[in-house]
Amino acid sequence: MNISRNEQRALHVLALGGRILHERGDGPKITSVMCVTREAMILADFDLTVFNRLRQKRLIESRSGGPYRISRRGRTFVRAQLDNQGA
Repeated sequence: MNISRNEQRALHVLALGGRILHERGDGPKITSVMCVTREAMILADFDLTVFNRLRQKRLIESRSGGPYRISRRGRTFVRAQLDNQGA
């Protein structure tokens, strides 16, 4: 499966304990998203299009209306990074 650089970066942040905070408008549609790292820093190049692609590929999931986190399938698609120690 082809995963873009921005998608790979977001998956890496999520694998290290990050989460995706989402807001809904008046209806059920998600209007804005923000990817937050474990250290509460915001991933700058994460937007609604990257979020929708990750969700369509089932690499992220939300349980009980909570923040989106990496799915089991998403963990298998994360490539190794140099800073994978989580520090």
